[in-house]
Amino acid sequence: MSIYVGNLSYDVTQDDLSDVFSEYGTVKRVQLPTDRETGRPRGFGFVEMNSDAEEQKAIDALDGAEWMGRDIKVNKAKPREERGGTGGNRGARGSGNYSPRKYQS
Repeated sequence: MSIYVGNLSYDVTQDDLSDVFSEYGTVKRVQLPTDRETGRPRGFGFVEMNSDAEEQKAIDALDGAEWMGRDIKVNKAKPREERGGTGGNRGARGSGNYSPRKYQS
């Protein structure tokens, strides 16, 4: 599983997160998503630790803690929800069930 870390300072680095979480166990991976257009960090990240027990220890200790001038949010990451297509329900035409009728002139 993975830990979600929110309300991060935009100055935080992967090394910063790794250092903080390593106090609670072995950090396997750190991800800091960036904005596609600006390249700036998005203010949240994900940390994977060696075991669920280590993750829970970090969550218990760090959720709501003040770090780098912000109160961070730390909890179990939820699976990413699948996003639908671009248009939602478009009726019969968009569903693939449309069969045009032939009209006589």
